[in-house]
Amino acid sequence: MRQLSLDNLRTLVTVIETGSYQKAGELVGRSQPAISLQIKKLEAQINKKLFDKFGQRYQANSHGMWLYEQAKTMLQINDQIFTEFEQETLKGRLRFGIPSEFATRLLPSIIGEFNNRYPDVSLDVSSALSRQLLSVNQRNQYDLVLALISSQQSSDGELLLEDELVWVGDSRLPLPKKKLSLVLAPDGCMYRSQAIQVLKQQTIEWRIAYTNTDLYGLIAAIKQGLGITVLAKSSVPPELEIIKHPMLPELGTINICLFNQNSQHPQVSATLSEFIRNRVQHLL
Repeated sequence: MRQLSLDNLRTLVTVIETGSYQKAGELVGRSQPAISLQIKKLEAQINKKLFDKFGQRYQANSHGMWLYEQAKTMLQINDQIFTEFEQETLKGRLRFGIPSEFATRLLPSIIGEFNNRYPDVSLDVSSALSRQLLSVNQRNQYDLVLALISSQQSSDGELLLEDELVWVGDSRLPLPKKKLSLVLAPDGCMYRSQAIQVLKQQTIEWRIAYTNTDLYGLIAAIKQGLGITVLAKSSVPPELEIIKHPMLPELGTINICLFNQNSQHPQVSATLSEFIRNRVQHLL
């Protein structure tokens, strides 16, 4: 009976998500030749090449990307089985940093179930801009951080989802005919930076009508007709709608990443990470 190695499949997923044999080796604790050998074993088993070489870089081909999607499903089932049947009771305190817009969408579905399964775990949740959560001064204050990363920026976090950036507002309110009014978070916000950069490139007239760090403050301002905002598609709250209009340019994508800070309670951190991973992948 032929059987694929889950260990080799996990290495494949890591290589594709990090974009490098070397970086994958650093994450899984193996040398670059050992990573290469695992990939070759997979290729030999299925009799297909999984990567094409461009100069010194390896890029997953169509076979590699197909197997990557299947491997993620198999690994998720594997991890869920161990989570479901683990006998030890999790205990400890976990500090979790999350952007406010994702706190609105994610936390209600995570906190209740996690608390029911692991009542001896104390969750300390803080919301802030991704830039603040990952800053040198604050990052070590958290055991886990969910954050937004520019699609052009390298990151040591686990990529959970590449999401579309969208214009968001109240569809009942008309857009201004000339100058676009924006409702945004303060400087340092990834959405704000991307929106302003794209509008400048398109030479579209705009102004910032209102600024607030809190998502509910932005929602209230939008409902009062102060303008529109930008969010990741997966984080759009039910009170607002995605706005499509000829004057609104495409905004590109954003990466949603999870940063495990190697906490004092690694099993608690790993378990909550799996909860977050599953919820984020089902947001769209």
